[in-house]
Amino acid sequence: RSEGHRPTPGDIAAKTNQSVERIEQVMQIVKEPLSLDMPVGDEGSAVLADFVENQRSDNPSEDVVRHNLSEKVIQALETLTPREEKVLRLRFGIGEERDYTLEEVGVGFEVTRERIRQIEAKALTKLRQPGRSKRLKSFVE
Repeated sequence: RSEGHRPTPGDIAAKTNQSVERIEQVMQIVKEPLSLDMPVGDEGSAVLADFVENQRSDNPSEDVVRHNLSEKVIQALETLTPREEKVLRLRFGIGEERDYTLEEVGVGFEVTRERIRQIEAKALTKLRQPGRSKRLKSFVE
């Protein structure tokens, strides 16, 4: 592109000491979309996706820890009554788009925000019990 236009196969061939046919062949390969499932290597035991970095993940080990923590939180919530579980999920935004206020949760359950606060406090007290909290302890230490 140094001359202000897209280089032709002839331009590239001249700069790289390759034949025009070879340049056209390479350009054709590059133009075709590649499948991430395409085998690579001599044995074909690996696929292209094995070598593509996941841009959404800064640290794969953190992703594993986050996933494990999420599973443990869900397991801990499942030890509560359905009502307590739902209140905590809504209040803390677990599995929800956002977290909700006491007032908003109260409207959904058709009770006062004070009653939701009481349910939340009782549920959190239950989760702090040794039998339930041991599942999450390794993530806070």
